[in-house]
Amino acid sequence: MAKPKKAAARRGASPAKLPKVGAGELLTLLDFVRYAISRFTEAKLVFAHGTTDPVAEAAFIVCEALHLHPDQFEAFATARVTSAEGKKILDLIARRVTTRKPAAYLVNKIYMRGLPFYVDERTIVPRSFIGELLDQHFGGDGDDEAGSLISDPHAVERVLDLCTGSGCLAILASRNFPNAEIDAVDISKDALEVAARNVGDYGLQDRLTLYRGDLFKPLDGKRYDLIISNPPYVDAEGMASLPRECRAEPKLAFDGGADGIDIVRRILDEAAAHLTPQGGLLCEVGRCRPQIDAAYPQLPLLWLDTEDSEGEVFWIAGADL
Repeated sequence: MAKPKKAAARRGASPAKLPKVGAGELLTLLDFVRYAISRFTEAKLVFAHGTTDPVAEAAFIVCEALHLHPDQFEAFATARVTSAEGKKILDLIARRVTTRKPAAYLVNKIYMRGLPFYVDERTIVPRSFIGELLDQHFGGDGDDEAGSLISDPHAVERVLDLCTGSGCLAILASRNFPNAEIDAVDISKDALEVAARNVGDYGLQDRLTLYRGDLFKPLDGKRYDLIISNPPYVDAEGMASLPRECRAEPKLAFDGGADGIDIVRRILDEAAAHLTPQGGLLCEVGRCRPQIDAAYPQLPLLWLDTEDSEGEVFWIAGADL
């Protein structure tokens, strides 16, 4: 979790004004991206909500304002922007700086593995590493040097996503396991409303069922070939120092108790009763690996890395729980 920025504005103070942009001073997509980067850097914004730096965030905002997929930015980087489009981009940049809200909330969209998902303040902005790991380790591709943790994804019949939030990981899992029925659980009614919208957008109502409840409680003893979870895992110290961007998100989605692993403990303690003999658990815990290792020294946890993370997600076979 990113550290908070200290020089917060005084409560009640007017938000900083952005410099005026004259007609014809910004012309192309690249011009607007450069301007946004300067403003974001000047304002010391925090980036941890689908983009990791001011360059990626600026390109994301510009593309969303112009109804372009992020992958299309390079093709149109030197294209000129109309006056109306430019005003829209500048408004988004100004709102990002003055409100400190995550950009995903300003445009009601986030991308995971190249797929768009609707988000708003009712749910945390998705940024889990699990989507990447599903592609890396669960494809059943014998040529993959990383190996596959499930040999035949087509044989997976049931998948559970705990703490589903916006439902994005459950939807990604439906693509990795084409024959599986997916269950997704969250304790938040608001988050499930967002998830339901995403499930509907992807036409998965017949395969993906949403449950409201506390972890495994609403599932009536069902067993799964795979359980995935990105639960709350911020400890008390981290909760006290959340940056403004994160404070715009639901507190419930972050708070993992004093040491950050209250929810993770419950998942580890209860998962075995909900896994098939060949099943396993994939769980993201952020920077809580030391706490997990200390609490469960007997468990043969396999810690998995991604392009942007090291040891923040573990895998364990149900037989080892």
